[in-house]
Amino acid sequence: MDKKDILVVGGYGQVGSTICSRLAALYPGHVIAAGRSLARAEAFFRKMGNAVRPMELNLLEPIEPERLQSVKLVMMCLDQTDTRFVESCIQAGADYIDITANFEFLSRLESLGGLMEGHRTAAVISVGLAPGLTNLMAMAAKKHFTDYRSAEITIMLGLGEAHGRAAMEWTLDQLNTRYAVMQEGSMLEVVGFTGGQKTDFGPHLGKRTGYLFNFSDQHVLPRTVGVRTATTRLCFDSRIVTKLVAGAKSTGILRLLRYRFIREAALKLFGLLRAGQELFAVKVDAKGVWGDEERVVELTLTGKREAEVTGIVAAAAAARLYRSDSARGLYHLEQFLALDDLVSGELSGCIEVKTEMTVVKRVELS
Repeated sequence: MDKKDILVVGGYGQVGSTICSRLAALYPGHVIAAGRSLARAEAFFRKMGNAVRPMELNLLEPIEPERLQSVKLVMMCLDQTDTRFVESCIQAGADYIDITANFEFLSRLESLGGLMEGHRTAAVISVGLAPGLTNLMAMAAKKHFTDYRSAEITIMLGLGEAHGRAAMEWTLDQLNTRYAVMQEGSMLEVVGFTGGQKTDFGPHLGKRTGYLFNFSDQHVLPRTVGVRTATTRLCFDSRIVTKLVAGAKSTGILRLLRYRFIREAALKLFGLLRAGQELFAVKVDAKGVWGDEERVVELTLTGKREAEVTGIVAAAAAARLYRSDSARGLYHLEQFLALDDLVSGELSGCIEVKTEMTVVKRVELS
């Protein structure tokens, strides 16, 4: 059977619906919106004017190989606890894209690279805002250095945008996480939402204090970009909320999130919170050397509606992978796409990117 279909798991969700609408315009009749609720998939099918096909799919149950016979590409918009479904996709000869931000799961996917090559399939991961656009920005800075020393990433998220429960749960979990980051080529253990550092987002957004946060981009950039130090910080567009969370962290209040009823109350409050705007911003402060010049490169990206932009980035990666006959094995987004291609292409008018390069001093060459 000729493989032409694109299976979007979680296709009627916040990000998945954007992916489906984008890909359905490119490949009409070949996009399948799948999820546990057939009723929701069918409602989305009707909303899309029959431009996508509905499918009931429960990731907790094994998938029959025949359901993947016509599938050329699988887009995953849901979090998974194991790689069984991914392995089924690979064995069925389908390429794969995942928008998860969970580094532990991304590491499991990396271990499947050999299996993908053996089945002549490919996967693209680290797709979205962070990881995703943050990785592309760090890669874009690399061309300014012969010795790439550090990439410090700060993400500002707007609290005016509605987020799904899974995204909110993941964010709360990271507030108390201990994890390791690469500092000058060595691993250093840090704690989530500590280590506050000011970052200048430009004249409109001004200076903000970001706190260490366990986004997966900082874990892969030393390998994919070759930088010796990589850290990612988080703040919110509401300075008050950022300070409140940092204060709760420093006083130990956030440790109470391990109690289920407090965690549920925090999730409810998080879901109701609309203390900001539907905007986001990313700042990458990169440092390194070019010849005898010590340089600082600052990249600033701003946009609105993070979930929609995540869907656009994922759909752009999908369109390129769908057209590719040569991709084999596993790629992080920065190994598969360039920032400039997205900014001038699918994300034109959606985001704004500014780059500034400063020569700090000249170094003596021995």
